[in-house]
Amino acid sequence: MKLVQRLTFIAALSAMPCLHAQQPATTADVPKAKPAKAGLPAGPNKAAVKTPEELAAAKALLKAEREKVHTIATIDFKIGRSDQQILIELFPDDAPKTVANFMENVRKGTYKGVAVHRAIDDYLVQTGDPASKDKDAKEKWGTGQEYTIPGEFKLPHLLGSVAMARRSDKVNPKRESNGTQFYFALGNMNALNGSYAVFGQVVSGMEVLKQISKSVTDSNDCPLARIEIKDIKVTEQTGPLFTMVTTMKGKKHQSKPDALKGPIERFIERIW
Repeated sequence: MKLVQRLTFIAALSAMPCLHAQQPATTADVPKAKPAKAGLPAGPNKAAVKTPEELAAAKALLKAEREKVHTIATIDFKIGRSDQQILIELFPDDAPKTVANFMENVRKGTYKGVAVHRAIDDYLVQTGDPASKDKDAKEKWGTGQEYTIPGEFKLPHLLGSVAMARRSDKVNPKRESNGTQFYFALGNMNALNGSYAVFGQVVSGMEVLKQISKSVTDSNDCPLARIEIKDIKVTEQTGPLFTMVTTMKGKKHQSKPDALKGPIERFIERIW
């Protein structure tokens, strides 16, 4: 059918009355639409109309996000013969003493060569003990008495939270954090809120930590095969955080890290 004929046919259909319009089975749950006010679009598009004040606030938020400085720690793990990497964002505004201590340990090379000495399936991965550099003293990993720093309990435990380990309340009534050992929260740890210092959040590499948590372990939850930190580097990044993701069709595009997405963003990305 030629283009002119198609257009004529479509116009004719548009002019015909709808004889078989489907009606809802019940109207009890169907709210009646209110008539649109003159000069304003009806339905969801009305939300797009912004006042000058709202537009100014939106621009200010966008500018703040573009200028925001993120403190990022890149952790390189050696798992068997492969090297894996995760990224965590540190929160110096919420846990200043904890972050400063962590960054000082990174600067001194404290974490180079330490092992993952505790792994619980889909719940926790713990590392950071300098004693774990000695491969022949496995029974001592995670048991040494480290120096301590004040606990900072402002942030809650979320999926991917990074927090400092500490000794029990019985011997540590002030709930001071260990100076070097830290862990990744992979499960529901709400019961620890207010008593363990959260200072960071995984923004990339959760699948690596999930893999580590599923390691075969001994009776002390220590992985039988050695997993260690090769190095940690701390850098600053200005602007929104993005990672590269691959869609089901194999196409790559930039996306926020999962930990920074809201529920609507995660849903849209799943169905897109």
